[in-house]
Amino acid sequence: MGIVVNLDVMLAKRKMKSKELAEVIGITEANLSILKSGKAKAVRFSTLEAICKALDCQPGDILEYR
Repeated sequence: MGIVVNLDVMLAKRKMKSKELAEVIGITEANLSILKSGKAKAVRFSTLEAICKALDCQPGDILEYR
């Protein structure tokens, strides 16, 4: 299957909306949507780090290999 993005799960656990996360980490809602849907071909480590800081989680909490 490949890498699965569980960003929706972490957003729900932190009671945060996608729009708010996008603003906090400095990317567009459209780009965040692409990442959330798993359609992104790549993710910058700086973006991944910003997401983890904003959601107080580890990369393994939002990325999973199946």
